[in-house]
Amino acid sequence: MAPARNGVKLGCDIDVRLDVPRAGPHLLGFSQRCESPMSDTTLIPCPSCGATNRVPRTKLAQGLQPVCGQCKQRLPTAVAATTPLTVTDATFAVDVERSPLPVLVDAWAPWCGPCRMIAPAIEELAAELAGKVRIAKLNVDENPQTASRFAVRSIPTMLVMVGGREVDRIVGAQPKDAIRQRLERAVAQARGQ
Repeated sequence: MAPARNGVKLGCDIDVRLDVPRAGPHLLGFSQRCESPMSDTTLIPCPSCGATNRVPRTKLAQGLQPVCGQCKQRLPTAVAATTPLTVTDATFAVDVERSPLPVLVDAWAPWCGPCRMIAPAIEELAAELAGKVRIAKLNVDENPQTASRFAVRSIPTMLVMVGGREVDRIVGAQPKDAIRQRLERAVAQARGQ
């Protein structure tokens, strides 16, 4: 495998460069071939260009900052990738519709009791499904355009988005396992088409 400029080739998909804080952009500890198995990596979608980047977990644990192999913008850290992403009317197209990963959008409001009840389950799903499914939260009071566009009439409503289109909708408070099953079924069906 040929070495990549400004980074290291991981697998055969993306060139990832890691920056060390306060030390300038450079690589530490990478050889010309990827020495860590694929299971020791995490997938982090780039919020700028949508490219999916495979980043070694050991490098994240060392505190190195991942950078997109395609557009060279900084990637969200593993902690950010395992927590729900807050989306707005302005960021919905980039964060949800152009996401390379399937997205579960939780439409909620701060005054909604059932929304607050399922919030811990949504956060747990974000951590458990990191790198496979992106979890996003949309405050319907602050983002009426997107809520209206998707005809969100009651909350909580969870939209399952694959490839920029809605493939399933879960309305009302549901147990975590039920949300996970619906999410996995919808994503499997959408990928099988």
